Amino acid sequence: MHFSPPLKPARLIARYKRFLADVVTPEGDVLTIHCANTGAMTGCATPGDRVWYSTSDSLTRKYPHSWELTETQQGHWICVNTLRANQLVAEALEQERLPALAGYTHRQAEVRYGTEKSRIDFLLKAEARRNCYIEVKSVTLLHDGKGYFPDAVTIRGQKHLRELATVA
Repeated sequence: MHFSPPLKPARLIARYKRFLADVVTPEGDVLTIHCANTGAMTGCATPGDRVWYSTSDSLTRKYPHSWELTETQQGHWICVNTLRANQLVAEALEQERLPALAGYTHRQAEVRYGTEKSRIDFLLKAEARRNCYIEVKSVTLLHDGKGYFPDAVTIRGQKHLRELATVA
């Protein structure tokens, strides 16, 4: 994904208070950065992991740096910033970087569907193919090298799964 300005690397010291983390930059500066992911992030926020953060120009932000991505010590990439996940997938779809989803001629974002009026992140259409419904989630649990979502029971998540099952 293209980030402007480019992301900066750091090493995770600790995540705390759900929305904050301390990191150390390659220059040795310790920064407190904002974490938009409210999940427990079990296995996704291990001290020593390489993190990538952005810096905002906004003068009103208490914490100008935002945690965007994590590269775990095992080499796994995690999109930590839940606000970026859909942008990441949109860019991958646009550039046809997901081979199984390539070739669709029409893409819509945030489409309402189903009897419970859920909203799907992306709906892909093509004349000779079935519609493809895509629900994007940020990983909140890493276990045995695999990413999972959710990391806890979620009523909203159950609703989304019911709705997706009706169009499968």
